[in-house]
Amino acid sequence: MAPKKRRTQQRPARKMSARKRAHVTAASPAKTDDRRLAEISETLDIMLPELTARIAAVEHLLVEKEICDREELLEAREFVDERPRGGFAGEQQD
Repeated sequence: MAPKKRRTQQRPARKMSARKRAHVTAASPAKTDDRRLAEISETLDIMLPELTARIAAVEHLLVEKEICDREELLEAREFVDERPRGGFAGEQQD
């Protein structure tokens, strides 16, 4: 049986002095906002086609199962298009 190798003790890493320590600066708020907007835009680009396809599938089933007519679906779309847009959740619309 081969003898076991002895491991040499490693010294703990030294902490850098305050002078040598690298200063980490926070990203500017504008860059952070731009990055966040890009992430949201990318997420929406992925989600909207999926949601559109799912809505179309539900509409197809509603007509196929004779739960509603195509005309009723068109009226429902018009109703949704006429609703006021904007504002935040829970905010009263005028």
